[in-house]
Amino acid sequence: MGLAAFPTSAAAPTTAALELSVTGLRNTKGNVLICLTAKPKAFPDCSKDATAHKRSVPAAQAGSVRYPSVAHGVWAISLVHDENANGKLDTSMMMPKEGFGFSNNPAVVFGPPSFKKASFTVSGAAYAKGVKMKYML
Repeated sequence: MGLAAFPTSAAAPTTAALELSVTGLRNTKGNVLICLTAKPKAFPDCSKDATAHKRSVPAAQAGSVRYPSVAHGVWAISLVHDENANGKLDTSMMMPKEGFGFSNNPAVVFGPPSFKKASFTVSGAAYAKGVKMKYML
């Protein structure tokens, strides 16, 4: 009689809970639009990624946002403080009138940072990431 093979440990998780901490909002008006994507070509607005985690959270509740199940891998986050709740980043003469932020808080000079500068690797069972909002006007 043969012995059945039994796993010696539980399988490693393939997703993690992601806790996003948002700081630096200048007020609690409107919403915070969140784009969490693993596709460089879809960064920073998620419009070309049907599998992106897109959310709109009331600004008053945006201090801590939880994603219970994010696949392990390389991701990047972009945020817009949509103060007038029109669903987009408003600009004036090509300058953002509303707040924005990116994972890793890279310097922003001319346009958004690259996916590579904003990317981070999710692994394990839980992951925390902080993003500080920036305002140009």
